[in-house]
Amino acid sequence: MSVVLDRRTALLPGRFEFLMGLYAENYHRLARLFAPRDLSPGRYVSSIDDGLDVHLQVLERHPYTLELELTYDLVDEQTGLRTPSAQLRVYTDAHVAEALHCHPGRHLWQVLGPFPPARTVLQHRLRMNGFLTRWLEYLAEQGHSLGTLERELEPPTPVA
Repeated sequence: MSVVLDRRTALLPGRFEFLMGLYAENYHRLARLFAPRDLSPGRYVSSIDDGLDVHLQVLERHPYTLELELTYDLVDEQTGLRTPSAQLRVYTDAHVAEALHCHPGRHLWQVLGPFPPARTVLQHRLRMNGFLTRWLEYLAEQGHSLGTLERELEPPTPVA
């Protein structure tokens, strides 16, 4: 069986394949940067000399997935939440990491509306994961790494 290569699109990956490539790239960048697969649930902070602190929270660990939040120590005055912020799901068996959303405190349906077309969802996922790729690259260039990552102390529980 021969593959027809007379169309330009036959040589280029489709959007879905490109998105899957971003997921794989994000996994490897994140693994090199902070090795979240080896971290226990909790909050971590990466501090470098003249940069912003980066916070990584391992929210949940499952046999083949991790739920993470990655953010700076900047607070949005309107929402009171840290920004920028990315909610991540890491599939350790498939070696992919996807940005679930980059809108703190909002679900995908709140950002895109109810019942968005598949094309709109795909475009949104491409934008979020492209942002994550560039952000992880920037963090590595700034000097953030597993060597700068420390577990944050849990705040003391109030005594009643």
